[in-house]
Amino acid sequence: MKSDITIPEVENVFLAAVQEWSDDFMEKVWYAYLINDSDFQLDSVMVVSKAFGTIDGEMKKTSLLRHAFMEVPAVSVVKIEMIEKSVLALNNEFMVTYFIGNTLYDKKFIFKANSINETDVEEVPLLFVDGVMVK
Repeated sequence: MKSDITIPEVENVFLAAVQEWSDDFMEKVWYAYLINDSDFQLDSVMVVSKAFGTIDGEMKKTSLLRHAFMEVPAVSVVKIEMIEKSVLALNNEFMVTYFIGNTLYDKKFIFKANSINETDVEEVPLLFVDGVMVK
């Protein structure tokens, strides 16, 4: 019975953390982006994020944040949320679920603790700025 279930593999959809200037905070802050570098529109996109890990030997975790996007066009970018400076020392997890046609896709993307920093950046496709990516 389990052999009848096919789980499609997520391709050309990934997350990036990009540092941008914020007039509200008067400093550069990190933002998470959903990158759709595929030829297909993503429908009914849900993103659930949380951070977890240990700081000074104490287990920490944040509350869940949920984001919904009706559609993400092919070859496009959507800003998800700001990543608070205090959670960069934790694992930042983003669970992304969406439809392409009638097929449901989902994937868990994790920025490992302290991986979001200015020294580990590379050019992010479609945004053409430096950032940290997880695929």
